[in-house]
Amino acid sequence: MKRFEHHHPLFVEGMGGYDTRDPKRVAQDVVESVQSHWRLHPPSKPPLLIVQGDPLEPRGISAITPLVATELGLERGLIVLDEDIASYHAPNADRDNVVMEARYSQLVERLEEDHPGTVLLIETAVDTLLAEKNKSREHLDKPPLADYYRSFALLQEVSKAALGQLCNELTLVHTSEEIGDFSVTSFYTVCLELGLLTPNNIVAFDVRLNAD
Repeated sequence: MKRFEHHHPLFVEGMGGYDTRDPKRVAQDVVESVQSHWRLHPPSKPPLLIVQGDPLEPRGISAITPLVATELGLERGLIVLDEDIASYHAPNADRDNVVMEARYSQLVERLEEDHPGTVLLIETAVDTLLAEKNKSREHLDKPPLADYYRSFALLQEVSKAALGQLCNELTLVHTSEEIGDFSVTSFYTVCLELGLLTPNNIVAFDVRLNAD
């Protein structure tokens, strides 16, 4: 965890392999958006692109983040779920250009050491939002979200909260302007509403920056 402390965490979050867009074009939009944001809110430490164990696919977030890292000249840090939560997660993670790695439990431990009770606040907020989303899905005659949503939403939000507190700075960028109501990405509002993220941490993604 001390190695992470010396960096500015950059989180790039978005759709998985079901994203039909050209990852090169999306990566260009992300890079332009981040560069524009950093001109207003420059990192005080060397940036490190944080990835959260997505297996490599031809499209979606796992295809986009390596391109973003290359374009920005960044190395990557990896956060994965512990085996008792999802045994397949760590073995399937893309580790190309990854220079440091931590488990979810390590982030939980560090966050609780520095800010006791924060993990429970995040868990409660994730559970509340999950229940709201499932209620909405019921009204739409859709089945509840899969059980893994909770684990990956917690991984996403605890990672941002822990590294944001540890490093005292953070940047979050999404890979699209519109975020699906039933996506794991949509749980980013948890940290925002708890004050663990501020609007200044979040990049305004703008595809028009690279419009033809």
